[in-house]
Amino acid sequence: MSELLVLENFINGEFVKCQSLIDNIDPSCGEVYGKVPDSPAETVDAAVQSAREAFKSWSHRPAAERSRFLMKIADGIEARLAEFAAAESRDQGKPVWLATRVDIPRAVYNFRFFATAALHQITTSTSQPEFGAINYSTQTPIGVAGLISPWNLPLYLLTFKIAPALAAGNTVVAKPSEMTSVTAWMLCQVFQEAGLPAGVCNMVFGTGATSGQALTSHPDVPVISFTGGTATAQVIRQAIAPFNKKVSLELGGKNPSIVFSDADLDVCISTHLRSCFTNQGEICLCTSRVFVQDTIYDEFVRRFVEATRTLTVGDPKSADTKIGALISSQHRDKVKSYIDIGRKDGRVLCGEGVDSAPVLPSGLEKGYYVRPTVIVDCEDSSPCMQEEIFGPVACISKFTTQEEVIERANGVKYGLAACVWSRDVSRVHNVAHELQAGTVWTNCWMVRDLNMPFGGMKASGTGREGFKDSMEFFTESKTICIKT
Repeated sequence: MSELLVLENFINGEFVKCQSLIDNIDPSCGEVYGKVPDSPAETVDAAVQSAREAFKSWSHRPAAERSRFLMKIADGIEARLAEFAAAESRDQGKPVWLATRVDIPRAVYNFRFFATAALHQITTSTSQPEFGAINYSTQTPIGVAGLISPWNLPLYLLTFKIAPALAAGNTVVAKPSEMTSVTAWMLCQVFQEAGLPAGVCNMVFGTGATSGQALTSHPDVPVISFTGGTATAQVIRQAIAPFNKKVSLELGGKNPSIVFSDADLDVCISTHLRSCFTNQGEICLCTSRVFVQDTIYDEFVRRFVEATRTLTVGDPKSADTKIGALISSQHRDKVKSYIDIGRKDGRVLCGEGVDSAPVLPSGLEKGYYVRPTVIVDCEDSSPCMQEEIFGPVACISKFTTQEEVIERANGVKYGLAACVWSRDVSRVHNVAHELQAGTVWTNCWMVRDLNMPFGGMKASGTGREGFKDSMEFFTESKTICIKT
């Protein structure tokens, strides 16, 4: 057995050992391959104090200087792209090719995007000649930003928080998910190589109940950005309430896709394979409910099931694998429990319990695999249609009219994203305006522009992320009036 990879916290520019450690498991085989700190409150406090001290100088550095550091970090990640991708796959269970094409390049892009965004901030000014006064506004950094990221897109989403926070002049204490911490630890190595000043970005590892609670409730952390589950967000809201902290919450979704009869089915079906099953369905933006107009319902279901059965489940290292391992045995069992509900409330057409188990290479038999599964005939009240499954499960339902499907699509507590499929330009505009979702894609999925606001409605979150929104979130607006 190879030596265990033992991670260390990164505080004040140095790696610091932690006495309390938890297992880090490779989802593809179910074996422990490393140890991750479970940082106590004292360690979190040390990181916060380091960030507070670093803020005094970092917040006063010119934007162009901060930008250069972010560019160096981007270059450092890119230089080790293959290494980062392999680590992300082993930690999370996703195929290596997916991490290579999507996760790690996006982390690089996050730093480059916000490095340049910081150079193009425009503030407002007004003149009041009747008072002999002028007014102008500034955007000032807030202080220490507490950033908590999830396990599904580990480096991708962590850097989407770190980059704008640093670009805006804040310092950071970040806590990635304890289940996927390796690439965050590797990122700290890049920080050192890039010469990032000590204390500007600190990384503490650990569970939400220990390290996360200490970070969100710390009185010297005035701003919190969290991506994760709705239940955890409620705990965070309670923790920050006494401090009136600034908070951004990007949470779960139960995302609908509406397929009208005039949709291009070839493009639609191939895109739904991605939107339902990419990253094992472990993306908050994945399509979970597919509403298909009655006149094309049978054809869509037949072709989609046929296409789903072609997806290879197995070794994340294989270039042929489309569906890797789920994050944990507990999550695998949760996903399978929803499939059992779907079998009771409707019909399972392919996947778990219908098709044969995937053929796995030797050594991967104990991995956390679930076949991509298609469920039909569930009522809208079924847990399969109401609750976030967060796995490779698609629920398909028939509709007749536009008015009907809009009401049904909106009939959940979530409002993160949606898709509309139609060649009718007027229809897609009208439907998009009526859907209760932060992002609506038309005839596509996961086309992202970081200039645009990203976030959810209802139980899917509070606040938005993106160029303008992130830079505003990580700063405070100040109006200065000068009487001449």
